[in-house]
Amino acid sequence: MKNFINLKDIPASDLKKIILDAKKRKAKRKKLNTLDVDKDSPLKGKLLIQMFEKSSLRTRLSFYLAIKQLGGAALTLRPDELHLTKGGESLADTAKILSTYGNGFMLRTDSDEKIEVFKKHLTIPIINGLSPSSHPTQILSDIFTVQEIKKKSISKLNICWIGDSNNVLNSLIAASVKFSFNLNIGCPKNYEPKKQVMNWVVKNKGKINIFNDPKKAIMNADVVFSDKVVSLNDKVNKIKKIKDFKNFRIDSKLMRLAKPSCIFLHCLPRGSEVSDKVFLGKQSKVWQQALNRVYVQKSILLYCFDKLG
Repeated sequence: MKNFINLKDIPASDLKKIILDAKKRKAKRKKLNTLDVDKDSPLKGKLLIQMFEKSSLRTRLSFYLAIKQLGGAALTLRPDELHLTKGGESLADTAKILSTYGNGFMLRTDSDEKIEVFKKHLTIPIINGLSPSSHPTQILSDIFTVQEIKKKSISKLNICWIGDSNNVLNSLIAASVKFSFNLNIGCPKNYEPKKQVMNWVVKNKGKINIFNDPKKAIMNADVVFSDKVVSLNDKVNKIKKIKDFKNFRIDSKLMRLAKPSCIFLHCLPRGSEVSDKVFLGKQSKVWQQALNRVYVQKSILLYCFDKLG
């Protein structure tokens, strides 16, 4: 049994095995329908319990399909349906019940501490479907997408992030160390990654550059990542934040500073941080990126269940 909480805590060799397995499984599904089960049915009889404390579309759909295609089933819970919030049942007691009924637990949460408490009391694997500091399943899938499109290791590419220093960027930073790729970050001065994140990068000899000018950040990039500047639960002055990022909007003029073959990726949902021309243009691979969540999540599940080939 293994947990999947933060990329920085998972060996690079295991992350690469997950991506390789996802590549093989995707190739084998070309003639199968959405709900057809993989021929080996590796998770037959297994139940994945999912709980969402935050809104979700891609994570919810992809994990549901992932466990179904592996031969198992998914049950989705909302916190307001449980004694956890209504009846004051402890996280520890809830974890014991989840372990009794299910085989795996995927949590999308507004609290990093909650994941740690669940981890302590669960006897089944826990997967972080998004937390305030991390979005590991998204970024591992994105690396899969980059390598699928570019047909080479991400370690040989120049990666650029333009936007806020949020949970998605934290996971991309962790990935840059695990997969040894160059990462340029373009963001306003007051929105740079936290000191503890950058201290970890220095300690682990990461190759990261931070620019307060998006033009310098995107220069010669092979891949440009972005995310919504103001997320749904951002507890900030939204008008001020949007104003602070006005010069960091990704448009055709900015994309021309990257390599001609550069691709654009966005974890969605999108906001005003990218123009329609870029988002809907030929360089954008956001729909392929979203679909690939299914394939990588399947291999993450297999990793957690010790079934990875």
